Amino acid sequence: MPDTLPQTAPGLGPDQRRAAPRVAVLVPCYNEEVAIPRVVEAFRATLPDAAIYVYDNNSKDRTIETARAAGAIVRTESLQGKGHVVRRMFADIEADIYVLVDGDDTYEAAAAPRMIAKLADEKLDMVTGIRISEIQEAYRPGHRFGNLMLTGMVRTIFGNRITDMLSGYRVFSRRFVKSFPALAAGFETETEFTVHALELMLPVGEVETAYKDRPAGSTSKLRTFSDGWRILKAIIALVKREKPLPFFSWIAAALLLVGLGFGTPVVWEFLATGLVPRLPTAVLAMGLVLLSFLSFACGMILDTVTRGRMEAKRTAYLAIPAPDFEGVRPG
Repeated sequence: MPDTLPQTAPGLGPDQRRAAPRVAVLVPCYNEEVAIPRVVEAFRATLPDAAIYVYDNNSKDRTIETARAAGAIVRTESLQGKGHVVRRMFADIEADIYVLVDGDDTYEAAAAPRMIAKLADEKLDMVTGIRISEIQEAYRPGHRFGNLMLTGMVRTIFGNRITDMLSGYRVFSRRFVKSFPALAAGFETETEFTVHALELMLPVGEVETAYKDRPAGSTSKLRTFSDGWRILKAIIALVKREKPLPFFSWIAAALLLVGLGFGTPVVWEFLATGLVPRLPTAVLAMGLVLLSFLSFACGMILDTVTRGRMEAKRTAYLAIPAPDFEGVRPG
């Protein structure tokens, strides 16, 4: 399996040839010996000119052997967690279009050409595969509810341009991949993709794709509550990091309300009698109000820092040449 696509599009004369975009299929894997051969074979059939990379993440089974036998380029990442694997793949692999898909054979390989075509036709930086499934085992009600809740939070805070934030099926442009500051360690990496795109106002799109249950003998690595909690913490951390003024303003407002609640009766009593018999309550109220103003000041300072970071990220993104995908019709 070659690492890159041919450098010219077939069927064109010498003066009409244009460089063919290099497509890389990226598959992070952990204990997927049953599913990974099907994933590799499906994408080899759907995208015959793409280089398919399987990154093994300390599997205890025969994932490496079965992926290699299926024709994938197999590499490893020793730091445990999907976020670590994604960071390594984005750093190592050179391509023009990146297709990221889980190695559990739940996503429809046939959707990849449609997603790539949408990326190319509309000159987007990220296309997300929206999971459509009527199979309860494939997309359990708890997972659906958690996805709707977490996606709704991100839509409310960062922008209403996404439908399925936690989908593991994405197509990226080179500009996105090479300017994306991957910091996540685990399944919260999908949240990072979404927030990064929304915060920098990058052009994004979505394509519906069938979502099926795992093949027999394959087990899910997603832990509903613990991974959901990690994703929720990641959202809170991203809000604090990317929108510090609203974040610390909410804290300041809460502290101010509590402080006024404790302090108002003390003030009224002082105005009526000239005495402050509840001194500890007065001190507590004053401390809460001071903390409120301090929180708001921190938000204002960090908002300036965040704006500088956002400008730096935008500059890094713009430093990568825009791709020319005219005439791209994968499949």
